[in-house]
Amino acid sequence: MTQMKMSRRKFLITSATVAGGLSLQLVPIDAMAATGKNGGQRDSALSPWLTIQADDTIIVTVPTPEIGNGASTQQAMNIAEELACDWQRVNVEFASFSREYKQPGSYAVGMQPFFGGHSTDHERMPYTMQLGASARERLKLAAAQRWNVSITEIEARNSVLKHLPSGRTLRFGEVAAEAASVVLESEPSLKPQSEWTLLGKTKPHKVQLPKVVNGSAKYGVDVTRPGMVYAALRQSPVHGGLLKSHDPEAVLSMPGVRAVVVIDPSATPGSPVDASPTFGFEGSECRSGVAVIADHYWQAKKALDALPVEWDDGLGAFWNSDEKIHERQDRILDRWAGAPLTKSGNVDTVKAAKTIEATYRTPFCEHATMEPLNGTALYTEDSLELWHSTQDMQQAFWVAVDESGVHPDRVTIHQTMVGGGFGRRVIGDDVRAVVAVARQYPGVPVKVIWSREETTQQGAYRTQLAARFRAGLNEQGMLESLEGETCFSGMALNLGFTDMAYAFSGAIPNVRLAASNLPMHIATGAYRAPCYNAHAFTVETFIDECAVAGGIDPLEYRLKLLADWDPAWSHCLKLAAERAGWGKPLPKGQGRGIAISNWPHSGEKQAGATVCAVAHVEVSQEGKLTVHSIDFTFDCGRTVNLDAVLAQLEGGIIFGLNMSLNEGLTIVDGAVVESNFDRYPMLKMADIPEIKIHLEALSGHDRFAIIGEAPVGPIGPAIGNAIYQAIGKRVRSTPFRKQDLSWS
Repeated sequence: MTQMKMSRRKFLITSATVAGGLSLQLVPIDAMAATGKNGGQRDSALSPWLTIQADDTIIVTVPTPEIGNGASTQQAMNIAEELACDWQRVNVEFASFSREYKQPGSYAVGMQPFFGGHSTDHERMPYTMQLGASARERLKLAAAQRWNVSITEIEARNSVLKHLPSGRTLRFGEVAAEAASVVLESEPSLKPQSEWTLLGKTKPHKVQLPKVVNGSAKYGVDVTRPGMVYAALRQSPVHGGLLKSHDPEAVLSMPGVRAVVVIDPSATPGSPVDASPTFGFEGSECRSGVAVIADHYWQAKKALDALPVEWDDGLGAFWNSDEKIHERQDRILDRWAGAPLTKSGNVDTVKAAKTIEATYRTPFCEHATMEPLNGTALYTEDSLELWHSTQDMQQAFWVAVDESGVHPDRVTIHQTMVGGGFGRRVIGDDVRAVVAVARQYPGVPVKVIWSREETTQQGAYRTQLAARFRAGLNEQGMLESLEGETCFSGMALNLGFTDMAYAFSGAIPNVRLAASNLPMHIATGAYRAPCYNAHAFTVETFIDECAVAGGIDPLEYRLKLLADWDPAWSHCLKLAAERAGWGKPLPKGQGRGIAISNWPHSGEKQAGATVCAVAHVEVSQEGKLTVHSIDFTFDCGRTVNLDAVLAQLEGGIIFGLNMSLNEGLTIVDGAVVESNFDRYPMLKMADIPEIKIHLEALSGHDRFAIIGEAPVGPIGPAIGNAIYQAIGKRVRSTPFRKQDLSWS
């Protein structure tokens, strides 16, 4: 990790006294000069990064929402590593983007302003660690001044300051107020990684877990406010459709019902100032809908169910089936005329000994988070207060500003815990709907709740994707040329496709990759490793097909292609195969399959997280698929919290299992058919195979790559490749539960 240079980055650490304690924050020099401020007592509405209270409590204020991945814990760990505090005394609070708006750079340090839910960031880490180091040295200096000794004689450990010669001690909280007024001659240097005692060394619990266990953790759906009312929401079942008619009088006399309001996409006031949402406003538009407001949610829900409603489906009804979508995608892919993404050599001049072509499909998928969509808002003519379980506070802030028309100075967002995100709560269409409802019932906090059915059918889904590959093999069975094109609707990233390691390794002399878009009405968005989750399946299945066509073992084929690439890839392949017993004979109907991928930098050496899976499966003659085990290896460079990394890997593996085995939405007459878990099956505990994660492939490279999304990629293709080894059937579409796997 590169030592941070504060002067070059133009940030200073300032201190303040707060409630008898020490408060530290990073302040941009430019912002300080503009305001004329230089530290001093903090504004209670604008909490800083770090506070040490008189009772030794450590409060770290973070711009990272907690979506279950430990993002907030990681920020606290960075500070605690240098602060030398008692981890049991560390608490985390969520920052407000309002402060970032008023004082740009207050929290968005070391990277572009990003108030999203990622855990580690190689640029932000040094800044948060510098805060811990600065606080530690201020505490030591305050103790030295009280004892009239040299600061070099003071040791800080476990929230205690000790004078080494005499053995005298002081708690952090006892000198925190004094530490707020001391002046350091210079900011201390960070410890070298070899001296770390917390990061990468121990396994501290996630700071939110005790509150989750005892029930005190507050998610968006837990929010209550004095005088709060509830709204049950229904939006057009065909995305992009409009409300044609409804009859409020039919339900206004029902118990508890207060009002029926309409969400009109054309009635958005718009932001009163230039806005800077993280992802822009595309995708966050209001969907036409109607809501019933009542004293209690069940009253609102019953009234909504009884409300006569008629919809105009618009152009969405044109897409009357999945088959029509597939037909359109095939028509586009037949032309091989997509926008070029990567090219080397000339695929058109290759004289191949053998040519292989295949088309793969992955469907729309719902995020299926535990917490249904919800939000609470209090709107007045000149203010807006919002309580929301968003994955990106900056995006939510500007969407709320745009939908309310209120000046951002008068908009406050309270971040709550997030009961599962996976990308669903990024764009802010749910924020917009909450504000749109509250804006029509001003002066009262309104809690808007989507039912599970409504949450499922009003998703921002994983993009439906089709990919076609054509390869030319030489006499030795190796790839001489590779041509690939994807066709997708809505949001799609080409990470894992254009950055394909095989294309950059130099082993394939002729490559052309392209992409085409199929505009549709169905809303799509981020979905745990956006589109990489599909590209990994299409690429690794096709590579397996090339190996089989070339008469080469799939493991050896990959090793040959990656021989001149980052050696960590080959190490991951070899280790996973060895631990899984690759090559050992299996009974008929059983097979092993292997796949490898990287998120989000498969086209770069020693970058991102490289992950490899070997699946052992069994397929009965009737076609019942059982996944017995997954052997998994990875290289993210280094880990800063091994427990958290293992939890993310296990969660990602299970997410990839369900995505590949079960998940897929059905489109009929432009609308999503599935509405709840009875028709959108999820893995149960009894369905989970043995998961064996092997640590030995970690390279120790000096990076801490993000790990939560990477494991989703190789699981599906590893299982699909194992199915082929077991029964000789090649599976080119997910979910596997919809494929005919019977054999004789």
